[in-house]
Amino acid sequence: QVQLVESGGGLVQAGGSLRLSCAASAGTFSAYGMGWFRQAPGKDREFVGAISRRGGRTYYADSVKGRFTISRDSAKNTVYLQMNSLEPEDTAVYYCALNTRGSEGSRWSGEYRYWGQGTQVTVSS
Repeated sequence: QVQLVESGGGLVQAGGSLRLSCAASAGTFSAYGMGWFRQAPGKDREFVGAISRRGGRTYYADSVKGRFTISRDSAKNTVYLQMNSLEPEDTAVYYCALNTRGSEGSRWSGEYRYWGQGTQVTVSS
């Protein structure tokens, strides 16, 4: 069973930055694309971004494009979400997920089989 653990969330002022990390237990981490999603209370889970199996390509939701950056370090079995210019609208629980379907850059949560427990990001105005 693949285990994913997010970390790095917290409280930040609008305009500030946070970097989220997602550590995977799978030794074959580099063979899978990864995605980031977020969910605010009472709202649907939404796609944030994704990264290809070897990190050469990234994909972003329009709402975060130009502000967020996804990267990965296969040697550490870790994917990162660097969040800059944070806005109150970014407040949500952020989840990383592993794509086992081969659908690179998919925005659909159903393409991602394994999920972390989530980490809370709160942006104050």
